[in-house]
Amino acid sequence: MSARATALRIAIVGAGSLIGEALRERIEAGALPCASLTLLEAAGSLGRIAARGDAAPAEGGAEASIGDVDAYDFGEADLVFFCAHAAIATRHAATAAETAWVIDGTHAHRDRPDVELVAADVNPHALDRLGSRGLVALPGSASTALATALAPLHALGGLVRVDVATYHAVSGAGRAGIDGLAADSIALLSGKSPRKRPFGAQIAFNVLPFVGALDEKGVSDEERRLAQETRRLLGAPGLAINVTAVRVPVFFGHGLAVHLQLERSFELAAAIDALRRGPGLRWIEPAQADPGPTPAGSALEPDHVEVGRVRIDESRDRSLNFWVVADNVRKCAAHNAVSVAQILVNNAR
Repeated sequence: MSARATALRIAIVGAGSLIGEALRERIEAGALPCASLTLLEAAGSLGRIAARGDAAPAEGGAEASIGDVDAYDFGEADLVFFCAHAAIATRHAATAAETAWVIDGTHAHRDRPDVELVAADVNPHALDRLGSRGLVALPGSASTALATALAPLHALGGLVRVDVATYHAVSGAGRAGIDGLAADSIALLSGKSPRKRPFGAQIAFNVLPFVGALDEKGVSDEERRLAQETRRLLGAPGLAINVTAVRVPVFFGHGLAVHLQLERSFELAAAIDALRRGPGLRWIEPAQADPGPTPAGSALEPDHVEVGRVRIDESRDRSLNFWVVADNVRKCAAHNAVSVAQILVNNAR
């Protein structure tokens, strides 16, 4: 392994975000060979964050400074993660990629055909085309979860059609989403009216039938992104995907109800075996008293996409129904980002 691969100078842009904090936790736990770790934010978000595990800095724990991304020299980094606003990645990612590996977790570069879109458990081979530097885009969390579950079934029988309803946790909207659900819940339980932010409607004890902005056809940008990103990850540009994305009052963990049709006939046991063996998947055995994978449970398993309630769709030939849950922040975002970086490091050996 090269000197660079053994001791990376790493920068996290958006270090104060939920994903940025999850990334920092993994890196400090030794997930990547790290010589130095620089934490960056836009000027309006600068500050200090307490070291993880410390009750308070005053009791002896160190604090980490967050620097201004606009003042940072990206030539000082070997690996840069972007997990802040897309506008910041648009402004800085190309410059950083001239001298470093850049892993962009925002939506700034996801639809660019000249930038590889990678979910480590689905299409890691796409990274073979990247050298010692360059830009990689990461898909959205729901796309990562869906493609991870679909990939082994696509290999088993060839996907013809996928219908999916997603149940997005509020943390998909960042800290504002978490604060909004908490504030709404407190207000309603106190007999007060919710402030209806940041989703434009009450989220506590409610379900909102959209995620993102709706276009003139009534389709949300999240629904379009999910279909487009999943096709690209699977290398199936003609795959028919129908999506309904909704927001639910859950802090962490996206849920997906998936209904699919395969080109070739299959046995249920073979489909379950494919899911059990799929990279990044955890098959949850059915039990009479167990509801199967849930967001509350998946939050404790941040390294896996959990799959359960697998059953034959009796209304269509060669069809299957199942349920997917994944921690959107830690598994689908931070863990995927670190896994992509690990592959790049290994390829550089």
